[in-house]
Amino acid sequence: MPTRLISEHGFLADGRSAALVDSDGSVNWWCPPRFDAPSVFGRLLDEDAGHWSIRPEGAATSSRSYLDDTLVLRTVFTTATGAVAVTDALALEPGARGHEIGMRSPRVLARLVEGLTGEVPMRVDYAPRFEYGRVGAYLTERDGLVAATAGACRLELRADVPLALAGGTAAGRFTARAGSVHRFTLGYAPTYASGEPAVPDAAEVVAETVAGWRSWSALHDYQGEYRDEVRRSALAVQGMTYAPSGAVVAAATTSLPEKPGGDRNYDYRYVWLRDFSLTLQALWRAACPDEADRQFTWVARAMGRIGDEPVPIMYGVEGERDLTEHDLDHLAGYEHSRPVLVGNDAWRQRQNDVLGEVLDAAWLMRYYLDPMSLEVRDLLRTLADQAERGWRRPDAGMWEVRGPQRHYVSSKVECWTALDRAVRFGSRIGGPADVARWAA
Repeated sequence: MPTRLISEHGFLADGRSAALVDSDGSVNWWCPPRFDAPSVFGRLLDEDAGHWSIRPEGAATSSRSYLDDTLVLRTVFTTATGAVAVTDALALEPGARGHEIGMRSPRVLARLVEGLTGEVPMRVDYAPRFEYGRVGAYLTERDGLVAATAGACRLELRADVPLALAGGTAAGRFTARAGSVHRFTLGYAPTYASGEPAVPDAAEVVAETVAGWRSWSALHDYQGEYRDEVRRSALAVQGMTYAPSGAVVAAATTSLPEKPGGDRNYDYRYVWLRDFSLTLQALWRAACPDEADRQFTWVARAMGRIGDEPVPIMYGVEGERDLTEHDLDHLAGYEHSRPVLVGNDAWRQRQNDVLGEVLDAAWLMRYYLDPMSLEVRDLLRTLADQAERGWRRPDAGMWEVRGPQRHYVSSKVECWTALDRAVRFGSRIGGPADVARWAA
């Protein structure tokens, strides 16, 4: 399997999912319904798990950049005969602006090919593979659309160049000349949905998506040190956000190893309370305070009522609790690193440090949590009570060690932090007896 390094991939997002595009013009990862759904392109983990490439036929060098204040990626290929640009975007809903973006993502991947100079022979290779590469679909062509249906997925590809179908793949060739524009749009829909997947014009998708991301960036005008880097980082965090709930996932991918050939290859397409709290602090410092109350409320509702059992330390993007892990043993793995895992059994662990990290984030943003909703107040009180009762207990720690629980200094310090912040909140989250217990 050729090496397709994660560092060679650009990042597209639409408020529901992410797509990764390598420097050779190949989309090697996309899970259209949501971040943690099965992939339709999974080449990142196995050469045969699906991809969609658009690139020059022969030798070429490439350079890439994002359009300013967006997650729209532009790749310029330079060859001996000319240059061509490929612009990639995961569509935002037409007309959505600011904090509305991503709420009703159309699940469309658009690719716009523009000839810049000379003439460049180009090639398209389209090979969707559903269910993490387990399921191939026969492709059919109707009215200029290439349809692929299998299992729970339907994809429809609109291309303005002829494509030859062969079983589960489609391929085509065309020439990009100076001033020419070629459009490719891929739409997703579940098989049970009525109607067909949306396949709008690629140029319109790119224009709307650029406008949507720039409208969000305009709301968050950080003016401190490293302004460009901070604004870019805030945009990336927003791209990792599941817009309907406000949940921020820890990664867009699964099973990238901690070290090549290693077996610690976990699925991080979920929401950790620890990451949630650190992300909120980062967004707050990057002049993005509006997300704070909404995300605290979501976590409180997802957590529900907690007794003496450990606080759930992670969730699915809509608040799911059971994230049981299993092995995709049909995949070769990233750089031949196995196992390839979906789900994450860390959801069963006790990690006492998260108590302090969440309460500390709430204290930092206390003015944005005023007035404090009932759900948020109950969340913070529950975390403080857990720290009071459980700080002496061993846990898995922030390293999520799989084995006997131990006593970690970092966990003790964060329990102290939880109680300290709870005492500072005082009557905003508890009565006099609560505050006295926490202080003691």
